[in-house]
Amino acid sequence: MNQENNIVTRLGLCQRIEQLPQVDIGHYPTPLEPCPRLSEALGGPRIYIKREDCSGVAFGGNKIRQLTFTIGEAIHQNADTIVHGATTQSNHCRQAAAVAAQLGLKCYLRLSRDHKSLVQGNLLLDHLAGADVELVDAPFGPELDLVKYALADKLRSDGLRPYVIAAPQSTALAAVAFSWCIAEIHKQQQEMGIEADLIYAGSAGGTQAGLILGSKALGMKLQPVGVAPIYWEDKIDRIRQAANNAAKLLNLDFQIADDEISNTDAYIGQAYGVLTPECIQALKIVAQMEGIFLDPVYTSKAFAGLIDHIRKGKISSDQTVIFLHTGGTPALFAYNQELTDVPI
Repeated sequence: MNQENNIVTRLGLCQRIEQLPQVDIGHYPTPLEPCPRLSEALGGPRIYIKREDCSGVAFGGNKIRQLTFTIGEAIHQNADTIVHGATTQSNHCRQAAAVAAQLGLKCYLRLSRDHKSLVQGNLLLDHLAGADVELVDAPFGPELDLVKYALADKLRSDGLRPYVIAAPQSTALAAVAFSWCIAEIHKQQQEMGIEADLIYAGSAGGTQAGLILGSKALGMKLQPVGVAPIYWEDKIDRIRQAANNAAKLLNLDFQIADDEISNTDAYIGQAYGVLTPECIQALKIVAQMEGIFLDPVYTSKAFAGLIDHIRKGKISSDQTVIFLHTGGTPALFAYNQELTDVPI
């Protein structure tokens, strides 16, 4: 089937997205900002940053866009309680707790005990937002999901109506959310008179899935590049399935194949949430060139990947690149020691 026959207009894509249950919680569109000093410092290409960190609610971040749909679905299902869980410095959990507070929902967070369990950064904000927070020994992933579902069963028996934020539905709705983000970028590019070649994001799941889906749906030349912050053996499957599940939700008449997914594990370092010298350097370069603060877990590693690709000649100086700032800046305060010990 000819791909051109499957292209939809920006208005058409947005109308499909608007059919899904959602809540109005974010500040959109988020800015698309040129970074001339950063571009010059790196010897090109032209760099723009899509500021998902400016999305509002609890210091913003990409999960606000995703929660627009997951919590929208929860309310559509008449839920009164949100159950979520991840690592102790989870941006997603911090934003879920804040959105739940804003909407008058109860929020239960079950967080995997790790090396950042001090009540600082995102974990501090979880408590301040009034979430029921408990650290558990189940590792982040399927085992933690079992903890969440067991808790939901208990809450249900207590008379509550819980909604569990978990894959695969959460990642499919994340892909919907970031196809919406691409629609924003499509309009912003037209208004600014630019046409980017690449968009980089720290993702190994629904965020990149949505960037791929939206770019393909709108027939854009924009090529998404994912820089994984965590190692998932089934990463490509996750991204493909999230994109294709979202395509079904949006009644898009095409599928995403493995060869359309560009994602690298090369910048994870020792482990998820453990800093690398390169990500610290990237964080400081962006702060000192543009006054924009990346986070220590996702965007700093993704930007380290972008810098490395520029220096290796994988991106030419005459190209235009968008970097998706997915937020996460409160986690900086939980990494104060590591960030002040390593000079630029």
